[in-house]
Amino acid sequence: MTLYHEVHGPSDAAETVLLSSGLGGSAAFWKPQIPALAAAGYRVVAYDQRGTGRSPGALPAGYSIAHMATDVAEVLDATGTARCHLVGHALGGLVGLQLALDAPQRVASLVLVNAWSRPNPHSARCFDARLALLGALGPRAYVEAQPIFLYPAAWCAANAETVQAEVDHAFAHFPGEAAMRTRIAALRAFDVDARLSDISAPTLVMAAMDDTLVPWTMSRRLAEGLPRATLDLVPHGGHAHSVTAPGPFNDCVLAFLARTVAATPVAA
Repeated sequence: MTLYHEVHGPSDAAETVLLSSGLGGSAAFWKPQIPALAAAGYRVVAYDQRGTGRSPGALPAGYSIAHMATDVAEVLDATGTARCHLVGHALGGLVGLQLALDAPQRVASLVLVNAWSRPNPHSARCFDARLALLGALGPRAYVEAQPIFLYPAAWCAANAETVQAEVDHAFAHFPGEAAMRTRIAALRAFDVDARLSDISAPTLVMAAMDDTLVPWTMSRRLAEGLPRATLDLVPHGGHAHSVTAPGPFNDCVLAFLARTVAATPVAA
């Protein structure tokens, strides 16, 4: 089954940006970025990950980040995209790393947002707590707790109606406990730390230092291990600082893409 996907921006653009979201899996996560990327002249592809949103269906046993990278390759094929700049948030960043290892010819560059190359005990504790909520109290409790891990407290308080609407939407479109447990198991098993030096794509590593879910030091580790990485750290914004501070976030991504495209030799 071809995953649900959207294509934005000029159809004749020379460069395509593919957006891969985090655990929620939804293309809608990138609403703050899509207009800015399209206005800058990029063709933009966003998709709902397998088993989420408008790409429903049971996930196979042993579903992994490698399977998710294969899914991205299928979306690229379906949109006639030979090569993309992949922007991935958290789990989506892991997918980008895996695709860069499995099919490097398809990755022109990577933007990794609050991502990681190996497990860490703090994030494991957070996922244990979230899964305990899901198992004991069900999806409503799980999604009500989600903003605590995504956003800074002050931002949540100042945007309470937006946050509640997002929670209600997540509950209405919850993919099911089995799918969520499978997706969390996949990201918890991911470890490519020893292979980072094999990834040659230019990479922008972005992190907010007040991320509650993923320590910013995991991004520092990515920047240290990837041969062509630049690290962008911001002090505030939380795990989803692409949402809480979209202006500076978009500016940073667009500047990186412009530098990368300018430095790429034109094919004869």
